[in-house]
Amino acid sequence: MSLRDKTIVITGAGSGIGAACARRFAAEGARVALVGRRAGPLLALAEETGGLALAGDAADSAVWEDFLARIRARWGRVDGLAACAGGLGMGAALETDDEAWRAAMRANLDTAFVSARACLPDLIRQGGGMVLMSSIAGLAAGPQACGYVVAKHALLGLARSLARDYGPAVRVNALCPGWVRTPMADEEMRPLMAAHGEDLDAAYRRVTADVPLRRPATPEEIAAICRFLLSDEAAMVSGACLTADGGATAVDVPTLAYARLERE
Repeated sequence: MSLRDKTIVITGAGSGIGAACARRFAAEGARVALVGRRAGPLLALAEETGGLALAGDAADSAVWEDFLARIRARWGRVDGLAACAGGLGMGAALETDDEAWRAAMRANLDTAFVSARACLPDLIRQGGGMVLMSSIAGLAAGPQACGYVVAKHALLGLARSLARDYGPAVRVNALCPGWVRTPMADEEMRPLMAAHGEDLDAAYRRVTADVPLRRPATPEEIAAICRFLLSDEAAMVSGACLTADGGATAVDVPTLAYARLERE
């Protein structure tokens, strides 16, 4: 029921959730193919996990022929995909030029689509699964993040379309985390830290003050959910959108003023 002897491709594997997935999957006996733009972190992680470092742009279909040839030469097949690559897309619509828009779509949506399309033939043969990393930004709009919000919403449609078209051979699910303590999220804390004279921990407490669990997730907690979704334990789960947000999306936003009044 674990991932033992399964070959899992992980995009965005160089840091954050992708790197945590690689470590978790490898600890359970999986063979991990690590895809990312930066060779250095991938090589270090490959040495740590026994994985295969594949440096390149996951949104570029031309690189996948080489990636898959190397994966099959080493392990013979692909059993699962964790599409964790993402980022960019900050700014409201009037602040987003064509280049920034395309970059946001490429980083979040194209990476998942191209990776999924490349891995699908193996996954169909193996009866494998995919997890596409969306966000609670795929369920509701945060401020000043037009490209990111749109791309993460689109990932839910991609997951459902893939689940519909390729079941029963392949299971596909989307995962929507809230705040996760990653290097990317740390950078997003900088404006709050500067505005309020706070350290990083205080900034995270501020952004999760109205979240029921009152804290961000760790990358390892999100990796554990990915592990479940890719394992045989989730054999009946496909086309789902699973939130991992500490309860954030359960909160009735218009009533937050009352909760804040009680705290004052």
